[in-house]
Amino acid sequence: MKAAYFDCFSGISGDMCLGALAGAGVDLRSLGETLAVLPVGGYALREEKIERDGIEASNVFVDLAEKEQPCRRLADIREIIAGSPLPEEVKEKSMAVFNRLAAAEAAVHGTVPEHIHFHEVGAVDAIVDIVGTVLGLKVLGVDRVYASPLPLGKGFIRCVHGIIPNPAPATLEILRGVPVYGTAVEEELVTPTGAALIATLADAFVEMPAMLVERIGYGAGKKEMKHPNLLRLVVGELRDGVPKA
Repeated sequence: MKAAYFDCFSGISGDMCLGALAGAGVDLRSLGETLAVLPVGGYALREEKIERDGIEASNVFVDLAEKEQPCRRLADIREIIAGSPLPEEVKEKSMAVFNRLAAAEAAVHGTVPEHIHFHEVGAVDAIVDIVGTVLGLKVLGVDRVYASPLPLGKGFIRCVHGIIPNPAPATLEILRGVPVYGTAVEEELVTPTGAALIATLADAFVEMPAMLVERIGYGAGKKEMKHPNLLRLVVGELRDGVPKA
């Protein structure tokens, strides 16, 4: 059974997931061609190889033709994904991620998921990050997904709503039931998109399981920090059965 282990020593975000998958061998050009079936456009998928603290990593960008993005609701996202010819498994898991995002935002704002207006996470780049990550794991033939506990930053961050505490309230809501720990880093280490992806896709949050390592990839975060701001992905065959949380 093939497993993917997300070693989140510097947190996780959508673009870091895509970068780690690219570093582990997912052909980003081919992935982009498949994602082109989604009824959204005005973007280009781009990868840069960079070095962070002596480690080569993939830095993935979703370059937008228009910076101003439409404000989408959950129903709009559902229509975009469900109406595409992507594999049913990819559509179902992608929608599960967005459903988790919507439920968290609704809890924070005191409303229901269908009334939530997605801002950053409804933009084309977030759609590409989420669907692309689900699709990339399928391309690698991954059966099980595991992750390390998640480190959280502190301080404050800026978003469309203004200045909010770090981690963002929606991020913390998404991470109910997920093992986390605090750090002294005054940066956003876990984004709402990254949180929703790993909280939805991970079968368990454990130490790295016994596996025969086949692929390793490093995805770069956009900010340079005092530590290597990278997400490490290890893919291989499980050796001692299925780990439990």
